[in-house]
Amino acid sequence: MEAYGDFSEVYDEFMDNVPYEEWAERLDELIQKYGVTDKKKDSTDALESERNLVLDLGCGTGTLTEIMYHKGYDCMGVDLSASMLNIAMEKQTQHGTDILYLCQDMRELELYSTVGCIYSVCDSVNYILEEDELEQVFSLVNNYLYPQGIFIFDFNTEYKYAQVIGNSTIAENREDSAFIWENYYDEETHINEYDLTVFVREEEETFRRFTETHYQRGYTLEEMERLVENAGLTLLQVMDVDTGLAPTPTSERICIVARESGK
Repeated sequence: MEAYGDFSEVYDEFMDNVPYEEWAERLDELIQKYGVTDKKKDSTDALESERNLVLDLGCGTGTLTEIMYHKGYDCMGVDLSASMLNIAMEKQTQHGTDILYLCQDMRELELYSTVGCIYSVCDSVNYILEEDELEQVFSLVNNYLYPQGIFIFDFNTEYKYAQVIGNSTIAENREDSAFIWENYYDEETHINEYDLTVFVREEEETFRRFTETHYQRGYTLEEMERLVENAGLTLLQVMDVDTGLAPTPTSERICIVARESGK
């Protein structure tokens, strides 16, 4: 079954504890520190317009994309799930935002121009299970970045899958929905399979049940740094997402900032 198919209907409900505003603040700070993007919109100069574009890679239902738009950025969003993008476009209509959404596999990213910044959060890159395919994603990112543009992404570490969530079951029960999330971590492949079972109330005493299976791969910081550099990007900063400090062996999610190189 397609990942983020039926689950898209309740994704925002179950992700209501995600600190999107904090993530947006950090992205804003990093873009202003390292980037070439200007928040000013409506430029008549074509190259300046490209420089000021920001792409949310793996944008999901567009929550973070909307926040970044309201911070003044000219935003685009790319995601593989048409179901998730449908919800993003409903938000776009509701809020009157001018965001271009594209349904694409990040491994086959194809844009109509370069962009000043590409970011990918909430461990979207962990869905790329092969190193050569992830290096291809990073190469495409480098290709579509405006000269000296920046790439900001986070990833779940191998440590998190192996020691924190691997081979565990997580469940949550809410008034109109519930889920069971069963994790199975393979130490040889470093791939975490999680089987998600969701129950959604449709009538007073009736719930609809559906299941999805997702696969993510755990990467070490050393592996990620190597793939980023192999793709032609220049590393600028790495940090533990939770602390904002240098990563440690027990960091569960790491953020990397890299710069376009080669144009």
